[in-house]
Amino acid sequence: MKADIRVTEYIEKSAPFAHEILDFLRETVHTFCPEIEETIKWNFPVFMYKGKILCNMAAFKNHCSFGFWLGAHMKTTSSKDGMGDLGKISKLDELPTVAFLSAMIKEAMQLTDAGKTIVKKTKESVEIEISDEFQAFLATDSIAKENFNKLAPSHRKEYIRWVLEAKTESTKLKRVQKMIDNLQEGKSQNWKYMSI
Repeated sequence: MKADIRVTEYIEKSAPFAHEILDFLRETVHTFCPEIEETIKWNFPVFMYKGKILCNMAAFKNHCSFGFWLGAHMKTTSSKDGMGDLGKISKLDELPTVAFLSAMIKEAMQLTDAGKTIVKKTKESVEIEISDEFQAFLATDSIAKENFNKLAPSHRKEYIRWVLEAKTESTKLKRVQKMIDNLQEGKSQNWKYMSI
């Protein structure tokens, strides 16, 4: 077994109940996938197969978790209530049988060999409607309007909400002036809080 000392240390530092569970999972992965390499990613143990993440495990205060990177594609898994594909594991006897774990590991390896990847959800850019009132505010300064239109949709939303959600008319007008001043300099509404 090619052990990474950091994984050993992770297990040793885990809550006492987790030691047996994590050691068992680690040994099982190595048994059914001798090519596996261990590493630490996102502060917990990850098992790499042919340079790609195959599975991972983690220990928490009251439970452990174990999951497959391509679990969404696998027939042998079903996401449970904990992080990972086996749900929250607090005792060794809550794990599936060795035969079932073997089938899961082999299926994950086959999917990796076949080039399967995680399907990333694309965020839809939802444009907020710009009211006539807000358009009128922008129309008072062509540079501000041009810079507003160059902003990312999320930054445009910030300005629209900030101005139109003012509770009084006087506050709204103060915000409009501040917005125009910022936009003349090409600044977003929350520019002070953005890292440089």
